[in-house]
Amino acid sequence: MESTILKTRNFNAFYGENHVLKNINIDIDKNSVWAIMGPSGCGKTTFIRCINRMHELTPNAHVQGSMQLAEEEVYEMNPVLLRRKVGMVFQRPNPFPTMSIYENVIAGYSLNGIKLNRKEKDEIVETSLQRAALWNEVKDTLHKKGSFLSGGQQQRLCIARALSMNPEILLLDEATSALDPISTAKIEELIYELSTQFTIMMVTHNMQQAARVSNKTAFFYLGELIEADATKTIFTNPKNEKTQDYIRGHFG
Repeated sequence: MESTILKTRNFNAFYGENHVLKNINIDIDKNSVWAIMGPSGCGKTTFIRCINRMHELTPNAHVQGSMQLAEEEVYEMNPVLLRRKVGMVFQRPNPFPTMSIYENVIAGYSLNGIKLNRKEKDEIVETSLQRAALWNEVKDTLHKKGSFLSGGQQQRLCIARALSMNPEILLLDEATSALDPISTAKIEELIYELSTQFTIMMVTHNMQQAARVSNKTAFFYLGELIEADATKTIFTNPKNEKTQDYIRGHFG
């Protein structure tokens, strides 16, 4: 039986008066790759920002309903602890420009005041960079600035930084849309490998990408979750007409 890592029940999100997510009910299973799809402005990014409570950093933002991570209410958790369990990688690579590659990987620990000895740091850096398929490319330049890397390498460094905290869920917000095709292919390959250890939720506009790397897809439209199912089913036999129109390129 699949075990559910994240569950929402009648979950709503608002920016002031603006009702952005409407009664979202979804069960996200452990060690799966979910594509979060839908036209611009449909609530995809807001949904994943709610999972690590970045949504509430916006003035007047609030939520209603239940969201549980491993059966614990997300909005009753300490946000700092929550963000260790839910890593996030953004659209544009954003390594900390003044930090070395090494410091970037363990930034989560230093920013949270978690003390590590040298051996622990070395192990975390190596493991995280290997998980992000970057170790062999940077192992001899760990103390150079992260910003000297190529765009695709920078994005994998950001993935390593997110993975260093051993999160339960990794959120990718259009993490390949600013990258060239070769870097994109590397990150897609990486997502596939990481899914044995982590649950991955990726917002993507790229249907081919969703079809290639995800095993489940959730389709959002105007703040509502229209349909969530196996990716193959969503692409070949969607139940809802709106999903069908979107897949066929009639809007979005």
